[in-house]
Amino acid sequence: MDNQQNKQGPQLQIEVSPDVAQGVYSNFAIISHTSSEFIVDLASMLPGVPKATVRSRVILAPEHAKRLAMALQENIAKYEQEFGRIQLPNRQPRTISPFNINNKGEA
Repeated sequence: MDNQQNKQGPQLQIEVSPDVAQGVYSNFAIISHTSSEFIVDLASMLPGVPKATVRSRVILAPEHAKRLAMALQENIAKYEQEFGRIQLPNRQPRTISPFNINNKGEA
């Protein structure tokens, strides 16, 4: 091991299977929680279609949810520094729906 790796500790290796590497498209998310977990449902919906289809569900411990939120904030800041500010048209609180609908998840 080199000195830099010794200072940082062992490197984590992550394997992504080909089907997971394809990813899923999401333009809508619903976030809910209990006292012991956060549930993030990533969905896709089309304009004019009143039904969203959940494509993936992620269940996180509260500590991991907070780490994810912090990592997203950090990466958004880096993105905006490189590519410019991300504009949110018609910004409405408590929703990340791409269309003007009134579905509200518990957050």
